[in-house]
Amino acid sequence: MLSVSRLVQAGCQTRLTPEILAGYEAPFPDPAYAAAVRAMPGLVPTSPDDPASEANRAAWRRLAAWDKPFLVAFSDRDPITGGMAPILKNTVPGAAGLDHPVLEGAGHFLQEDAGERLGAVIAEFVRAHPAS
Repeated sequence: MLSVSRLVQAGCQTRLTPEILAGYEAPFPDPAYAAAVRAMPGLVPTSPDDPASEANRAAWRRLAAWDKPFLVAFSDRDPITGGMAPILKNTVPGAAGLDHPVLEGAGHFLQEDAGERLGAVIAEFVRAHPAS
């Protein structure tokens, strides 16, 4: 059976408590509930002719036109998506000229490894860039 908590733990730099791990398992009381989790990796396009590639290209076109303030916040130890930080900063017009933090000592799941720091970064960003 797919263990969501094991996947989350593998993407973290810190050791999660049994209670936190149980929280990640709670929505999946039996394998039938994990169908979306099992399907998700197959939804990520891996080639230009992949059926999901056009939706991905459309999303990048929208991001490339986004001129409102855009925060890019990744960790220094994210082996999964960390490499996207410079791409987003260079692609999204709303990211230009803004400070983009790198949360040190965290992995892929920032909410677990650096939740309070990430919350503070987001709150400060929202305060600095109120909706108009």
